[in-house]
Amino acid sequence: MEVKIDKSWREALAGEFDSERFATLAAWVHEQYRARRVFPPGGQIFAAFDACPFDQVKVVILGQDPYHGEGQANGLCFSVADGVAMPPSLLNIFREVHDDTGAPMPESGDLSRWARQGVLLLNATLTVEAHKAGSHQGRGWEELTDEAVMRLARDREHLVFMLWGSFAAKKGAFIDRQRHLVLTSPHPSPLSAYRGFFGNHHFSQANAYLQAHGQTPIQW
Repeated sequence: MEVKIDKSWREALAGEFDSERFATLAAWVHEQYRARRVFPPGGQIFAAFDACPFDQVKVVILGQDPYHGEGQANGLCFSVADGVAMPPSLLNIFREVHDDTGAPMPESGDLSRWARQGVLLLNATLTVEAHKAGSHQGRGWEELTDEAVMRLARDREHLVFMLWGSFAAKKGAFIDRQRHLVLTSPHPSPLSAYRGFFGNHHFSQANAYLQAHGQTPIQW
């Protein structure tokens, strides 16, 4: 099955894309888009990969599901398009960036500027039915995104993985802490941000690590 995705990721994940398991998933997702309101728009399902080729990844931020509200999801975890009101978790992320690095609070919630610098903004599940959080979990996306994280952890060196919340921590539990920097904290949602997301200093720690290994820091 031909998948429209960045060439480097098509090659890295060829085993998954060419599997019967993925063919089953793709057929199911296609039917969901035909019969229901599903986010993100079909052309943005693989936006996280397209915006950040395999060999350009420096930082990985793991989310769980796309936003399920109208017009919110754009294929990058935690991100929304220009002109869309920022969800609470994204506002909390920007607040921590500001407190940690001094970067000003942005007017736009579009994180594609991070992606272009090497930040892979990857949801575990790449699609969701409108207004039904978690509705596409357990259908096969997780195996594909697990493989993406595994390939990065295995084939690249000195990456930064930001794992916020128990779900992300479990998804990245296998990552070799000797080869990569793994940063964990509570999730930035309003329910947990005050339990340790605020003050985690992940953004400054990531840049210090990147610079220590000869990489350009991220302009958060």
